Amino acid sequence: MKPRHVRRAIIPAGALGTRFLPATKALPTEMLPLVDRPLVQYAVDEALAAGIEKIVVVTGRGKAAIEDHFDCARELEDTLRRHGKRGALQAVEDSCARPGVIAYMRQQQPLGLAHALWCARHVIGDEPFAVLAPDDVILAKVPCLVQMVAAYREIGDNLVAVTPLARSGTARNGAIAATARNGRLLTASGIAAQPASAGLASKWAVAGRYILDSAILRRLGERPPNPDGDVPFIDALARLAGDGALRGYAFAGRHFDCSDVPGLLEANIAFALDRTDLAPTVRHVLSRYARLVGHTVDHTGRPRPVETPEMAVPA
Repeated sequence: MKPRHVRRAIIPAGALGTRFLPATKALPTEMLPLVDRPLVQYAVDEALAAGIEKIVVVTGRGKAAIEDHFDCARELEDTLRRHGKRGALQAVEDSCARPGVIAYMRQQQPLGLAHALWCARHVIGDEPFAVLAPDDVILAKVPCLVQMVAAYREIGDNLVAVTPLARSGTARNGAIAATARNGRLLTASGIAAQPASAGLASKWAVAGRYILDSAILRRLGERPPNPDGDVPFIDALARLAGDGALRGYAFAGRHFDCSDVPGLLEANIAFALDRTDLAPTVRHVLSRYARLVGHTVDHTGRPRPVETPEMAVPA
């Protein structure tokens, strides 16, 4: 019987982040702030909350800031302590990982998720493992991976977190077709990057959280790459679905795709509104900008924002 205790997780962090240039020219995408923490810290915190004992962060060139973030900063801590800034000190100390919890693996080229997972295969070994994409962030009372680990202990099947598919019918991580549903568990009959073009009737988008059997890592190394060098991860998941070995998990929570500017902006608003210390200020700011939602039409017929007193240029 294969083990059902998930102790290891992979966080892929080797992507170039071109959608945020020039901000990500020198700053890793995973270090972009979501309110007051970088994206990657949300993934690490979620993994630790789920009982993960070893996290492998697969990085790339120019990603040293990720390692520095989870390291201890003694001089900064001493300065904050001397000035009595207890709240800031606690935040810095909380970002310092316990020794041995996080390992870093270098992905020499940004060849996609499948290659990133394959790079971590020796650390994962023969155990089931979780995958947390740091640019997929989930706001939930019970962290998504905590929910998934509990489900995995019950069923022992490969799991992908899913959320209702957007009206556009597109999903960055792909979408699954489900033949049956039992509570939050769905039996996946297929998965595709573009469900409509693949003839896949889907209502569920993949949300960047996975619990997988380690055997998939060996299969990833056997797959021939695309002409651009990438090995499609979704192809491996499609084979699992075809074998009846993949389940969807409809988690309780809200998913935010932070891989582009609009998604990260929306996530910042939602997460700030969820904070009791920030929500009143954010609501006040949003109420001021709510008047900009309306539009008038200029002489060309194109919409233009309504000018408010705050926007008027002083004489």
